[in-house]
Amino acid sequence: MTTTGEDSTTAQQGPWWWVRWRGAVLDVGLASASAVECAFEGIRFAEDAGIPTAAGIVFGVLAGSVLVVRRKWPIAVVLVSIAITPAQMGYLMGIVGLYTLAASELPRRIIGSLAGMSLVGMLIVMFVRVRQDPGRADLDLGDWFVPFVSITTAIGMTAPPLLLGLYVGARRRLMESLRERADSLERELQLLAERAEERAEWARNEERTRIAREMHDVVAHRVSLMVVHAAALQAVARKDPEKAVKNAALVGDMGRQALTELREMLGVLRSGDGSGRRERDAVPLVAVGVAAAAAATRVVEETDGPCLDDLDALIGQSAAAGMVVDLSVEGDARAYAAEIEQTAFRVVQEALTNVHKHAAGAKTHVRLAHRVSEIAMQVENEPPPEVPSPASARLPSGGNGLVGMKERVSALGGVFVSGPTDAGGFRVSAVIPAA
Repeated sequence: MTTTGEDSTTAQQGPWWWVRWRGAVLDVGLASASAVECAFEGIRFAEDAGIPTAAGIVFGVLAGSVLVVRRKWPIAVVLVSIAITPAQMGYLMGIVGLYTLAASELPRRIIGSLAGMSLVGMLIVMFVRVRQDPGRADLDLGDWFVPFVSITTAIGMTAPPLLLGLYVGARRRLMESLRERADSLERELQLLAERAEERAEWARNEERTRIAREMHDVVAHRVSLMVVHAAALQAVARKDPEKAVKNAALVGDMGRQALTELREMLGVLRSGDGSGRRERDAVPLVAVGVAAAAAATRVVEETDGPCLDDLDALIGQSAAAGMVVDLSVEGDARAYAAEIEQTAFRVVQEALTNVHKHAAGAKTHVRLAHRVSEIAMQVENEPPPEVPSPASARLPSGGNGLVGMKERVSALGGVFVSGPTDAGGFRVSAVIPAA
């Protein structure tokens, strides 16, 4: 942070009204020089005024010492310098006082008025002094000499310190404004960084949820089928060896497919983490969070997601596990966005998985409707048979399947409804906009 305002004052606190010690030393030095000058000029003033020399010296020292308060009361310093101008003393105090006045934050009309008074006072004093100079009597310089010298000296003693003070004051205000602006920008950058961290954390949480949902959809269905086939294998191992061999082969195929999909997803996650580690050495924490979220986003995008053309294979796997599945398609099939097709496939997949878990052996109806501006799907199973199916097995349920389906459909602006039917079965329905 830049040190301006209260921070600067606290960081470098000087005595009394001075902000810095070096400013106090400078003002004391200028006041001492002005006091010495006015003391010497007070000797001549005492002779001209007919007063004791000591009184003139004391008067000069007191008048010149007023310069020490030039930062606190610049108007007083200028007024004192104007007051002692007729005594032909305080030239240093007048120059420094005008500079300080012009560089201060006082209104311009006050600065202009005091500068004008100082100019007029100096002009009158110089006019009288040059005109009464004894050495000029022996020279014939013309009537123009006295006004010329008076005006030139008055302007030379007044204009340079005034202009320099105005320039320094303007530059000081500009620098202060730039410091305040830099502080404001730095505070805004800190707020933006905090917000970026919050957004990155939110994005990471969203992607964790999305990855968990995808892994659930990929693995849960195949593992459920594996458990169903394993239960059927156990039931028919002794009675029907050929069917047992077939079920064992199906279990192996399901396991290999699940491992392949899981390996692909974990491989993308590892590559994303690697890029995040490389970026962590080169960019700040906020950028790392954003990079991690971006890497997580690529998990689903870089893996080959399922589509509606894979529904036949999906239903065939369920049929191989002993489920009676009826698929009906309405409307003309067409290509949709990859995310829409993947969501529709996952809804059907999760619904079939739930049937395997909770209603093994129940007949299931899968309906897919291609409409003008949307695609609709419905999976409804009949009540499970009273006699358990040989392929039935107790499958654990985390309760995340329906929640994940609803999140997927809602993210695409669709509608998801699920619940039991009057006949004792269960129905899952979803409608997704086509665009």
